[in-house]
Amino acid sequence: MKKVFLALAAAILAFASAQEINYITGNRGSDVDYATRKAQEYMADHPGVTINVIQGPESATDRAQQYLQFFEAQSGEVDLFEIDVIWPGDMAEHLVNLYDYAGYNEAAPDFFPAIVANNTVDGRLVGIPYFTDAGLLYYRQDLLDKYSLSVPTTWDELTAAAQTIQDGERAEGNPDFWGFVWQGNAYEGLTCDALEWVASNGGGEIVEVQEDGSKLITINNENAIAALEKAASWVGTISPNGVTGYQEEDAREVWQSGNAAFMRNWPYAYSLGNGEDSAVAGKFGVAALPMGSGEGARNAGTLGGWQLAVSKYSANPEVAADFALFLTNHENQLDNAITRSLLPTRTAVYEDQALLDSGSAFMAEFLPVFQGAVARPSTATAPNYLQASQYFFSAVHSVLTGEEDAETALALLELDLESLTGFPTAQ
Repeated sequence: MKKVFLALAAAILAFASAQEINYITGNRGSDVDYATRKAQEYMADHPGVTINVIQGPESATDRAQQYLQFFEAQSGEVDLFEIDVIWPGDMAEHLVNLYDYAGYNEAAPDFFPAIVANNTVDGRLVGIPYFTDAGLLYYRQDLLDKYSLSVPTTWDELTAAAQTIQDGERAEGNPDFWGFVWQGNAYEGLTCDALEWVASNGGGEIVEVQEDGSKLITINNENAIAALEKAASWVGTISPNGVTGYQEEDAREVWQSGNAAFMRNWPYAYSLGNGEDSAVAGKFGVAALPMGSGEGARNAGTLGGWQLAVSKYSANPEVAADFALFLTNHENQLDNAITRSLLPTRTAVYEDQALLDSGSAFMAEFLPVFQGAVARPSTATAPNYLQASQYFFSAVHSVLTGEEDAETALALLELDLESLTGFPTAQ
């Protein structure tokens, strides 16, 4: 009997020691520190489980390439990945369906629907929302008060308010003041900005999944053309000519120095704008980005953020999936928000009194923005999203710089997307 017991104990010990996963997180020290702390908490409640935290590359592009190397080798070396919001479609074939694991069907409705939809490929949930981002409008409240203006709710209102404030500030001796700064360089950031302009004007979402699951190229339409013409009209008027080379930090530099009335940027700029070195600290607010004037106009901030995904080559997918669910539960999303200012993906966290009483209370202002966020067509165009995005931002950039008119640029873009994807067009 003793031998049988010892053999059973050895078998249990071998099984327990086999419950080991590797989790690759972000590059910042806070990413690793937080993940390590949470791994220790989880392991304390799950004897026999080992979680190893791995620091990922700094560049998101490098991270994507590293992940694809693991996947192409069908390697189980990493069990749990943090993936960008635009990667689920391209990586879906290598990821498990989280709906197959305990707790996910019950948890999914608690997250922002737009992110869950973005992470669902052919009915499979391949990533659980970890933390989020969406495009925001930053506005100078002090200048709105000075010129007796309200926060703009449409792009036409923003254009008029930006011009009024710009004219007034320049007349008072600040020739470097601009009405509106944003991201106009030819890169992924312009895809985000331009999708907001187009979607908010009722121009669709570039490539869309239909109710029957089919995919349709919708970008070449009158509302999209009008949205790009409006944006192009800002260059050299309420926005500097150099805005066509701006990325996020370029826009923030102008804004934070006090030389812009409005800015489009991500939530990260909020706390920086209220820093000790900021000329606009305590003088600004945030709101949903404006609506257009076309039929179907709405608020549309582009969705950003990161997800947790489990490799289908993992030897312990159940453990990896359970740890991912643990990391994204209400308590840990609240902890992540308060300690690291990372925006929750669960609606209820924004209403939690602990958050409202903390230094991260400003996050509650963002809730309407995330509820109306628009996803880039990464799932619809998978596995060709990166190329589709390049076609899109290149076409938009050509309109902003005057190389092409909007009608011609979108007609050519439609042909490029048709050739790339093989999808039909809405025309």
